[in-house]
Parts: sequence; C-alpha cells; structure tokens
Amino acid sequence: MSQNLTALAYLVASILFIMALRGLSSPEASRRGNVLGILGMTIAVVTTIVDPDVTSYVWILVALVIGGLIGVIVAARIKMTAMPELVAAFHSLVGLAAVLVAAAAYYNPEAYGIVDATGQLKLASRIEMAIGVVIGAITFTGSIVAFTKLQGLVSGNPMVFTGQHPLNALLGLVIIALVVLFSMDASPSYFWAMTLLAFVVGILIIVPIGGADMPVVVSMLNSYSGWAAAGIGFTLENTALIIVGALVGSSGAILSYIMCKGMNRSFFSVILGGFGGDHVVIENGRADRPVKSGSGEDAAFIMKNAGRVIIVPGYGMAVAQAQHALREMCDKLKVEGVDVMYAIHPVAGRMPGHMNVLLAEANVPYDEVFELEEINSEFQTADVAFVIGANDVTNPAAHNDPQSPIYGMPILDVDRARTVLFVKRSLSPGYAGIDNELFFADNTMMLFADAKTLCEDVVKALG
Repeated sequence: MSQNLTALAYLVASILFIMALRGLSSPEASRRGNVLGILGMTIAVVTTIVDPDVTSYVWILVALVIGGLIGVIVAARIKMTAMPELVAAFHSLVGLAAVLVAAAAYYNPEAYGIVDATGQLKLASRIEMAIGVVIGAITFTGSIVAFTKLQGLVSGNPMVFTGQHPLNALLGLVIIALVVLFSMDASPSYFWAMTLLAFVVGILIIVPIGGADMPVVVSMLNSYSGWAAAGIGFTLENTALIIVGALVGSSGAILSYIMCKGMNRSFFSVILGGFGGDHVVIENGRADRPVKSGSGEDAAFIMKNAGRVIIVPGYGMAVAQAQHALREMCDKLKVEGVDVMYAIHPVAGRMPGHMNVLLAEANVPYDEVFELEEINSEFQTADVAFVIGANDVTNPAAHNDPQSPIYGMPILDVDRARTVLFVKRSLSPGYAGIDNELFFADNTMMLFADAKTLCEDVVKALG
C-alpha cells in the first residue's frame, strides 16, 4: 500500500472515529456510533498490517488470535454490573501497551525510523517517547488499583498517610527532571527510572481516592489512556493513533470535568485526596431512629394509585441486576395509566453512564430517561419517587448539613416528592460513608429487600 493510500485510509478511519464519538453522545445514536467505531478501527488495523514495512505476519496473527479470543470470551461472560471493572482493566492494557511500544521503539529505533543522521534517537522522538511512557505507566498501575477497588479486592475507602501529597509532588518533579534529562541524553537509566517512578505515582494518586469518586477515576484514566496512545502515536509517526488518542484524551478530560461538576468537586481535590470512607462515617444512632417500612404489595398499591412516578436507579439496581424486572414493573404501571419517568444522576453507579447502559439493556424507552438538570424540578409534582439503590445521590445532607462530606453536591431532589419508596437491603451508608437522612423522613417508606425480588413482588401485586 502506497503512502498516499495509507494516509487516505487513516483519514477515513479518523473521520469514522469522530463520527463514532458523536454518535456515542446520545442514547439513540449510540448503536450507530459503536458500529462506526468498529468500522474505523477495522480500517486502521488492516491499513497498519498491510503496510509494506511489515515483513513478517506470524507474531501479528498470533497476537490477533489471542487478543480476539480473550475479547470474545470476556464479552460473552462479563456481567453489566462488572462493566466499571472491565473498563478499568482495559485502560490498564492501553497504558501497558504504551509502555511496551515505547520500550520497543527505544531499543530498536531504526525499525521505527526515528533516528537522526548520526544514528541517535531524534530529539522530538525522545520527548514524545518520554511523555508517552510516563503517562502510560501511570495509567497502567492507576487502572490496576481502580480495578481492585471496584472489584472489592481491596477496600474502596481512601488510603491516606502522612506526607502523601508532598511525596507525590516530589516524585512528580523527579519524573519531570528525568524526562528533561532523557530528552538530552537517551540513557537507559533515565528511561527506566522515569518509567518505574511513573508506575509508583500511578498507585499513589489512585490509592487515596474513595469509592464515591470512582466515576471520576474511570473517566480520568480514560483520558490518561488516550494521551498515552497519542504520545506513542507521535513516536510511531502514526496519524490514526495520534488522532484517536487525542479524541479519547480530550473527551475523557471533558467527561471528568462533568463528573466533578456533578459532585461539586474540584478535579484536583479528587486527584490529591480521598472522598468518603470509614473515617467519615457518622454514627447518629440509626438503631434508635424510627423508619417506616413496607412490602412489595404496599409499594404496588401506592404506585398504582399515583399519577406520576419517577424512578431513581442506582448501584443497588446494578448489583441486583434488577433493570429488567424494573422495566416490567414500569410497563405494568403505565398500563394502569401512571406517568413513569426515570431520573439519572451523572455519578450514579461506578462509571459514567452506568445507569443509562443498564436501562438501555432492559429496552427502557430513551424518551423516558432524563438527566438531573432536566428532571429535578419535576419531583415536586411527583406522587412517588421510587429510589432503587441510589444512596449518596439522593441524600438531603448535601443541602442541609454543612459538615457533611457531600455538602454542596448536586443531588436528585427526591425528598420533594409526595411519597418516597426507597428500595435497599439495609440502612447501611453509601460509599460516602454517611447515613442518608432520607431514610428517616416522614414521607419515606423503606422497602428492605433485594431490588430484583422487590420489583418482581410489585409486578405480581399489580397483576
């Protein structure tokens, strides 16, 4: 394939990636966006493989077969509740790939065409390689830590120690110094020193982040993986990789900003410290505070006689895999003439768009699903707010308690509904580590049950 044809193919692939990103910005166009992304990636991969500089296809085919088999197996077996962990794992692979490609290019620069007339690494390539390997290393270990937190292999609480921030700052300055030194003298000691320190920094910046901030962590690591890919794209002089990396990096950064805004959090405060955890749990005498509890039959009776019901899904729905039973329950309510709407908080679940994905899987109509800004004013006109496992994002303490760690965070104003039906297994706090004052409100009825079982009980009671 000629250079002109290769450039054209990469251009087509890049346009498809941009169109895919545009499609993924809306639920209605998301399927088309995925198809366009797959098509673009296929063109990019095939174009790279048929490049005349490729002299052997054995290892390429072996890698394609192994990677393809792993992808098929994971896609077939993964549960929707494990999507956040899967995304974190994928980000780690992107970061590791950036490190390995950088190492390969460093030790065999002639094969990549990045040497100057003296046979040394080009200055621009050194800078690009250094930036790519540092970001890739941080992405790899940071994603591994995020995966272990999401998977429950380690505590989701922030892990902090004295002098943590100064240590991170010091390591950051050392890495910058090593990048500068490597740019002037491409010594192996500089290359591996900055790589190893970046691995350490990746761990240190994610360890102190609590489970409540996981949506921001996932989107942030997504951004990191994009910039790592873009950096290596410059090293390889691969236009498609540069464009794709820049798209992923910039979109991930924008999404991280949106997530932080949704929690009234500074992006830097998320990176530099934790949010939530055992140390902030407020013991306010839960056992001595009365709550009203009911059954599926009670919930069915209340909702059947309501004019408008707003459903608020959260991570509890994901854990119970209750989205299909929930949709069936809502279909029954609509037959009874009830107006049903869904309210989605931007950080509900463990990754951006988690609830949207689950509702789409259950074929919930897109026009019934609304974001926080669109629906918050509707709660005051709702007869029932049906909260299914959404804890911190519905906690009135965000409005009422200046001492609360979530004070100022935008929440769904479910407490303004005439009646709140709260589906939860117990009165345990959410990831922010604090009690939800909504549990004890006069207009709240707690439904202590598995979310899927409760929805199925409501369906039976509705006939």
